[in-house]
Amino acid sequence: MRRGIAASALVVALAVSMAACGSSGSSSDGKADGPVTLTYWDTSNATNEAPNYQELVKKFEAANPNVKVDFVNVPFDQAQNKLQTAMGAKGAPDVFRSEVGWTAAFAKAGYLEPLDGTPAAADTSAFQPSLIQQAKYEGKLYGVPLVTDTLGLLYNKELFTKAGITEAPKTWDELKADAAAVKEKAGVDGFWLKAADGYYAMPFLFGEGTDTVDAAGKKITITSPEAVKAVDTYKTMFTSPGTAKADVTTDAYAHMMDAFNSGKVAAIIQGPWEITNIYKGSAFADKTNLGIAAVPAGSAGKAGAPTGGHNISVYAGADKAHKAAAEKFAAFMTSAESQAFIAQKNSTLPTRSDAFTADVKADPGIAGFQSILNSAKPRPELPEYSSLFASLGTNLGKATQGTGTQDALNTVATDYAKLLPGFAK
Repeated sequence: MRRGIAASALVVALAVSMAACGSSGSSSDGKADGPVTLTYWDTSNATNEAPNYQELVKKFEAANPNVKVDFVNVPFDQAQNKLQTAMGAKGAPDVFRSEVGWTAAFAKAGYLEPLDGTPAAADTSAFQPSLIQQAKYEGKLYGVPLVTDTLGLLYNKELFTKAGITEAPKTWDELKADAAAVKEKAGVDGFWLKAADGYYAMPFLFGEGTDTVDAAGKKITITSPEAVKAVDTYKTMFTSPGTAKADVTTDAYAHMMDAFNSGKVAAIIQGPWEITNIYKGSAFADKTNLGIAAVPAGSAGKAGAPTGGHNISVYAGADKAHKAAAEKFAAFMTSAESQAFIAQKNSTLPTRSDAFTADVKADPGIAGFQSILNSAKPRPELPEYSSLFASLGTNLGKATQGTGTQDALNTVATDYAKLLPGFAK
């Protein structure tokens, strides 16, 4: 899944949501013990990931002969708006794969069924606590963590060795020095950062000990001195020797990945959702050539990357029989056995420790990301948080093209004030 797609449209329609929650795309009320057909919307990559989820669904059906699952793959970049529209009218799925940033917003809108005390939540103690907390809104659980992710520094070990680099850089300054060394000694760019994308810029803010907002204090912090410092550092990652210039084209993501996979750039900031594609690249025919480290720290000596991933959620407008079947389905899909199966097939990260089996950790990509998960920062309980990435990304793109840092961030703050009317600047 590509994190570069920011969630911005969701908060616009929240005010009209509650009136439509009684209508469902499910069939009419059925008996809980009778045959049920669930509609499940999957948002995984249709080519690399979805077939493996379909295989898992078949296992669920075999174990639950009274439940059939209508598996619908919805492209991730369309899913949020499609879900918003369907749950606000008719045709909503009974159960679906929800990006972690959507869960609180959908819960606030009244679209999601609380899962506390249901079969879906029977095993929550096995999950990483921060992921369970991230799936809650106002103290209630509205999703079960399916996969998790964060951003890390991915690097080509062979190119680093050619440049005389013996360990991953621990600060942004060290990364810039390494990029220059790679360019000089290996003849390729040392680092490529995805430009004009708020999600990929978060490690720079965290590295200065700040965030876009202070959710608990209801304050917009994107114009703080720490944020200005973070963005000034961010801008140097496109202008320092050995770093790739800012690519703000619509195909920027593909350009970055093509360059990394073919050995034309030595390091990128990226998440585990690209591991399977990276392994297909000529530079990583030997999987052990892929190095994975925590994102570098900022001048405050702090480091961290956002926690992402997906939850399984149940639609509040479904009837009793479909909710019961959906809860059972959510429990199955997020079980240790199912998560281990998906991890081995898709190289994604499980959300529970008992799914990190020896076979799962044999994948160097998974093992590498598991080692840095503890440094990931969970998102605050703020339904609008994912929507904040859009304005940040747009104005960061302008900052890389000549707009002053303070001016760019002032514009972001103005946009945030519209999204968060109760927050002070």
